[in-house]
Amino acid sequence: MPIKLNVGDIVELRKFHPCGGNIFEIMRCGMDFRIKCQKCNKQLWIEREKLEKRIKKLVKSEDL
Repeated sequence: MPIKLNVGDIVELRKFHPCGGNIFEIMRCGMDFRIKCQKCNKQLWIEREKLEKRIKKLVKSEDL
């Protein structure tokens, strides 16, 4: 069952970005996700399956 993730959600990942940040904002949803590092503002594409495995916790949700 896929995790409910929406554009604008902030997630903390298990793996760190090369800049040292692990907090990302979801920019686009679908089969692939576009996420933006909150430390260096770099955007990257990641597959849904890989992203769901790497999520440590949902920091902020747009649904709340």
